[in-house]
Amino acid sequence: MNQYIETLDNIFSEYVRLRDADQYGMIRCISCGKRVKWQYADAGHFVSRKHMGLRFDNNNVNAQCVDCNRFKSGNLKKYKRGLIVKHGRYIIDYLENKKTDIRQYTDYEIELLCSYYRKQIRLLKDKKCL
Repeated sequence: MNQYIETLDNIFSEYVRLRDADQYGMIRCISCGKRVKWQYADAGHFVSRKHMGLRFDNNNVNAQCVDCNRFKSGNLKKYKRGLIVKHGRYIIDYLENKKTDIRQYTDYEIELLCSYYRKQIRLLKDKKCL
């Protein structure tokens, strides 16, 4: 795997977990509803990360507990329900259609995304006092 993609994965994961955290730093797993400190949660993908068109899509990646993401293969049936509650029924069609998109990121695009999400992380940490 491209080392730049791996770096962006880590930054984007932190962003998603902070985005989904409340003012106390707690996330609610999109699949099972369990509350977890943002640092101990995962950024789970509804559509697999191998689909580059959705790998960094905010609609496809949400905070999940480790149990659902790692040990229940994403707990996708309940994840789907959580997505519908969060975004509406259209989101499933959007993700299913977009997963066939071919996407390759240049190193420059990855650098820009890393910079953008680092700034968003700082803003979220300041806003939520985390």
